[in-house]
Amino acid sequence: MARPHIEPYVELDHPFKKFDLTGFKGSHYKVLSLDNDTGACTLKVRFDGGFRRKPGLSYSDAEIFVLNGQIKVGKQVWTEGHYAFIPAGMAVGAIEVPQGAEVLLMFNDSEPSFVESDQHHRLALTDAFSSVNSYEDRPWGPGNLVSPSVASGCMIKVLHYDVITEALSFLYCMTPQFAQDNISYHDSAEESYHIWGTSWMMQFGELPTGGYFWRPPYINHGSFRCKYGTIAFGRTDSILFNYFHFNPWTNPDENKLRAAANLYRKRPMLYNWVNSDGHNHPHGPPDFENPDYHNDTQVRLLHDRPVGGHTGKKRRK
Repeated sequence: MARPHIEPYVELDHPFKKFDLTGFKGSHYKVLSLDNDTGACTLKVRFDGGFRRKPGLSYSDAEIFVLNGQIKVGKQVWTEGHYAFIPAGMAVGAIEVPQGAEVLLMFNDSEPSFVESDQHHRLALTDAFSSVNSYEDRPWGPGNLVSPSVASGCMIKVLHYDVITEALSFLYCMTPQFAQDNISYHDSAEESYHIWGTSWMMQFGELPTGGYFWRPPYINHGSFRCKYGTIAFGRTDSILFNYFHFNPWTNPDENKLRAAANLYRKRPMLYNWVNSDGHNHPHGPPDFENPDYHNDTQVRLLHDRPVGGHTGKKRRK
């Protein structure tokens, strides 16, 4: 199963645990979210002063965001606000933490792992590596970097973009008195950690500094408020598209159907291709998680409804 819905969760209310895994001894961790099948996870990790680790690699794509302190990685020094994306199999330099540090540490494909090595794995996609101080080396952009745009007063800094999945890792901020009245959901899973500040959401209440959520696709959230301003780190696992509406009572299954209807209205030929039995993969499973998707009554109604003079199936004679 995928990671469960976790919202709201305030990690500051929970203690660290000793990290006894090879490559992490001398640190402590908190699990923010976890996929029990794959081991993929988001952790908050505290490195004790004097922590050292030899060069090595992980078998999972990993992301790190430095919340406080300094970390020396090879010849680089990562300070507060530093972000890095480290592809699976890419060896990074020796790590030293002279006076302690706290980070968000994400393993995207499997459980945390470390193999001592100063050589990259031969299949490592090292070109995907990125390392940047997000506070100093990236400009803020308007909320219209995602589509449709959020209300003015919410800004974003893109830190990593996957050209295949369109997954995003980013900083975002809400200015004082930010407000957005509508409700939204996405096709992607979405997670966030509040670095500083408190925001409010109708379904889940206040999320303060240290607040976290992992939100699976198609879950309603909103309206939104932020009284004094907030800065947060966020990620999605695919394209971040905002479906806006004003009905707080719809459930994820209904929202999934509305997303399909949106695709059908905008790109009916693509919808028909996606919804066709065994399209382009005659022996493979259907593309949608629900194997009976095409038999759903609401989808059949959408499929048969004329759009621009065309229907999703041939007219009966």
